[in-house]
Amino acid sequence: MSDPDNKKVSISVKTNQADKEQAAAIFDSLGLNLSTAINIFIKKSIVEGGLPFDVKDPFYSEANQAELDCRFKKIANNKGIHSHRPLDDEIADHAN
Repeated sequence: MSDPDNKKVSISVKTNQADKEQAAAIFDSLGLNLSTAINIFIKKSIVEGGLPFDVKDPFYSEANQAELDCRFKKIANNKGIHSHRPLDDEIADHAN
């Protein structure tokens, strides 16, 4: 008897042509095809109980957060603050 858990099913994934070609080339260099690579991703996600890698927004990187903290401190101390005029005022000045 065949085990119903081992029955293979198809899934469909949409991506753009360039990404598919780049991924296929990477996986090919590793001796894998797209299907095998996707199955590895799925199995690893199951083992990890989520994505097998961190998904991060670069906005929250340590370097960016340090820069923002520095800027906020300058603002709090009234340093490095430049006054700005509304764009409408500048346009009116240039028209005269």
